[in-house]
Amino acid sequence: MSYRSLLVLPVFLVLTLALSLIALVSVIWDSQGNFSHRLAVLWATVLLWVSGVRVRISGTERIDPSQSYIFAANHQSAFDILALLARLPVPFRWLAKESLFKIPLFGWAMKRSGYIPINRDQAKKAYQSLLQAAQKVREGTSVVIFPEGTRQHQQVLGPFKKGGFVLALKSQRPIVPVSILGSGRILTKKGFWITPGEIRVVLGPPIPTEGLNHKDAEALMERVRRAIEERLTEP
Repeated sequence: MSYRSLLVLPVFLVLTLALSLIALVSVIWDSQGNFSHRLAVLWATVLLWVSGVRVRISGTERIDPSQSYIFAANHQSAFDILALLARLPVPFRWLAKESLFKIPLFGWAMKRSGYIPINRDQAKKAYQSLLQAAQKVREGTSVVIFPEGTRQHQQVLGPFKKGGFVLALKSQRPIVPVSILGSGRILTKKGFWITPGEIRVVLGPPIPTEGLNHKDAEALMERVRRAIEERLTEP
């Protein structure tokens, strides 16, 4: 058991409370949620440092900071969220499960940051969330999705859900395959103890969606899946 596991919880609670309060107050001057997102980046960076986790990212040269993208990543651990917040080279918003937005302060701060709740159990509400996200992307804000919808064990990809690919087709913006390696060893899906180490984030070449429509969703989903999977098997 790492002593860091005992240290991270109080730091997480204090930091989350403090930065959530600041994010709520920032509504006075931060109508777009950009300042709140920078607070989230700070939150992730501090928690990674306290946990003894390094994040190494490659493929950033493929990303044009003046463009918006949909980043589609595999999901092994809660540390995926920290790694992406701390290291993705462009500001972004999350598509996140609706229940997270009901957490006092934390959920309110997520909403203030412009993150988008999605209800997986109600198709109509989920579709409205996708339309909202597509509008954000068209307006220049990148969005991060986890196509598996939930965490998986280590390097095994679970089934993909179509929602994120509908988002890509609606927005007509490129989708970037993101392969995250090593986070499942830092903190397992059902684990509580943190093992310090390194997470690798690999950004693949953006896949264009311009000119595609809903009939292309399955093929696009399979193409992104293959791109993520290829890099998960790299040494």
